[in-house]
Amino acid sequence: MITAKLRILLLIAVGVYFILVFQLLKRKTLNLKYTLLWMASGLVMLVLVLFPQLLQSFSSFVGIFDPMNALFSMAFFCVIIIAMSLTAIVSKLNEKTKILIQTIALLEKRVRDLERFENDWQRKKGEDNEL
Repeated sequence: MITAKLRILLLIAVGVYFILVFQLLKRKTLNLKYTLLWMASGLVMLVLVLFPQLLQSFSSFVGIFDPMNALFSMAFFCVIIIAMSLTAIVSKLNEKTKILIQTIALLEKRVRDLERFENDWQRKKGEDNEL
């Protein structure tokens, strides 16, 4: 199945992965709610490294002959899930950005109208003082 050297290498890789995710969280580059998604995928990797027989059982259960093909399929599925969640996040942020831009445009128009009203009022007040 998995040799001892490969298992040690994979454990080191998963450890580096967790350190990277925690560093991104610490620097506030990654939000906590998104960190949970990456931590869940890291836990799946860790479980599969520690218990490779789970992958064998899973591949037999779903009818995939080679466990590595099952692993590839699972990884592909996880990437699709992550891509879908990131797309949803970007779509939500685009909508919020559009609303903010429209609000700013309305506020700028109000400021211009108020400045124009104040200038007209100042000019009218100056004309009244001359009389």
